[in-house]
Amino acid sequence: MLDKFGFDLWAEDYDKTVEISESEDEYPFAGYKGVLAYIYDAVRKMKAKKVLDIGFGTAILSKKLYDDGLEIHGQDFSKNMLDIALQKMPKAKLYEGDFAKALDKNILNEKYDAILATYSIHHIVDAEKKDFLMRLISLLNDDGKIFIGDVSFLDKKSLESCREKSKDYWDDDEHYIVYESIKKDFPNAIFKKISFCSGVLILEK
Repeated sequence: MLDKFGFDLWAEDYDKTVEISESEDEYPFAGYKGVLAYIYDAVRKMKAKKVLDIGFGTAILSKKLYDDGLEIHGQDFSKNMLDIALQKMPKAKLYEGDFAKALDKNILNEKYDAILATYSIHHIVDAEKKDFLMRLISLLNDDGKIFIGDVSFLDKKSLESCREKSKDYWDDDEHYIVYESIKKDFPNAIFKKISFCSGVLILEK
């Protein structure tokens, strides 16, 4: 898994890397555009006004919502990613910091209609995911929703199948969502499968 320095170096070429992986229908980014499109449509349909983006990266998704007039808040641990995002969304409230360790105090002082996390939650180890997701749920307004789009699987069998298929470049340092495991702690969670290695997890308050 890349550290902060690695993501700073990757920032300029990140979108190109994603595009190549998705176009070849390969792990880890197969279904990437479908994941973002699903979340974008869902957020617009719920008429959210205030959005928190966890690990916004180069702001591909949040920029579209920003252009639609939504208020964007976010946190990312890469300074270079943050600079790119601010160039696209100068009025957004974006903070630098490792969300796996702590959310910025400015973020914790707000409530949100929708919270997004695309290809970022896998940086949080499985043992800490429940507490992190509960913390995010506490930041939702009434009727708010969390949308987590990432490398993710319906069950462990699907994950192991993908691991075997992609063993030459599988990242053992990333911690992917498995829906059957998440449902044990969040029985009302919904999972929308997008590709063989991607999907959107939806949580409500």
